[in-house]
Parts: sequence; structure tokens; C-alpha cells
Amino acid sequence: MEKDIKKGKVTMTITIALACFILVFVMFMQFKIVNETDITAIETMRETELRTELANWKEKYDETEAKYQETIATIEEYKQTKQSNEATEKLMETELEQVNMSLGKTDVEGEGIEVILRETENEEVSQINADDLIVIVNALKLAGAEAISINDERIINMSDIVNINIQNSYKIFIKVNGQRILAPYFIKAIGNQTYLESALLGNGGYVDQLQKQNQDVSIQKLNKVKIKKYNDEIKTKYIE
Repeated sequence: MEKDIKKGKVTMTITIALACFILVFVMFMQFKIVNETDITAIETMRETELRTELANWKEKYDETEAKYQETIATIEEYKQTKQSNEATEKLMETELEQVNMSLGKTDVEGEGIEVILRETENEEVSQINADDLIVIVNALKLAGAEAISINDERIINMSDIVNINIQNSYKIFIKVNGQRILAPYFIKAIGNQTYLESALLGNGGYVDQLQKQNQDVSIQKLNKVKIKKYNDEIKTKYIE
């Protein structure tokens, strides 16, 4: 019995001693590893990694900044192009408006005069015909009229003012732009009132001549003359 107890104590002692030896050995190895480790190398490695990371972020920032500047430049170019297009569009609209006005394709108004020719019951006085209207229109054009109409038919460069003879009669009627018009004839013109009136009533003016022939012709100065646009299609035969 005592032998068994002694034997157990010896075994325990050996076990404890062995455990202590292993513990001391492990601690020794740890101290050795710590002593052999280069702390400076670790710090250097971390600093290098940080610098590399910082360089990567800077590169990404530079790329983003470049893309940002490129986007800003594109937006600015788009704005300038848009403004340029808008300016061009406005210019084209203005030019188109001027062209349409010159062609008589827009309603216009302004100061001017109105010439009124009425038929007379005096059989000795000749009937107003297309030639009379043509002479008055040409005189107004020479006086600087910017727009002319006869009974609301706009006169343009290709307008026709013609006599149509009534069959088996000495009577005639007048067509303007292919449309039959009847007396009284209202000739409207926009322009300088003084010039327009002088061209018709001045020495040798055609209205003055008609009045001397007892024709019923009068002229009114108007601050606002409204002239309608030419409604038909403008056609050409020879212009390509």
C-alpha cells in the first residue's frame, strides 16, 4: 500500500516536472522569436503599405478628377452648342419671317394710304379697268410702298391684274390673282404717307389725271393700314 502511494507521488512529480520543462521551453522559444523579430522591418512594411495605398487612392482621385473635368467640359460644350443652335434658329426664324414678308406671305400693318376708286353713273366717263389699277400700283411701288393690296388681294411680283371682257357686252370686269373683284376698288399701300400720296396727286400723278377726267377717286392717309397675306401658292415656271 505504501509502495503504491510512493509510486504515485513519483509519477506526479515527474509529470509536474515535465510540464514545467515544456512551459519553460515554450517561453524560451517565444522570447527568442521576439528577440529575432525586426520591429523596424514591421514598421517599414506598414509604412510602405500605407504609401502604396495612398498612391492608389491618389491615382483613383486623379482619374475621378479628370473624368469630372471632362464631364464639365462636355456640359459646357453642350451649353454653347445649344446656345449657338438657339441663336441660329432665331436668326433663321427672323430671316424666314423677312422672306415671307417680302413674298407677301404674312399679314402686315403700318402707316400708309388707301386709294378708293368708285364707278360713276356718268356714261361719258370711261369705266375703271385693270390698266388704271396697274398704273396706280406701279406708281406706289416706285414711291417706296412696302406692301400693296387691291380689295384685300395682296399684290406680289407675280400678281396678275387683268381685264375680262363680258361676252356680247362692252362691260368688263377685273381679276386680281385670278379672283374677280368688283367696284369700288380699294387700293391699300403701306409706306411713307407723304411719298405715296405725292406720287399719285403730284404734278402728272395718275390719280390727279383720273380726277381731271371726272373719275370718282379719293385718297385717305391712315396711321394703321392692314394688308392681308397672299393666300395662293407661289409658283414659278422657269426658275430652277
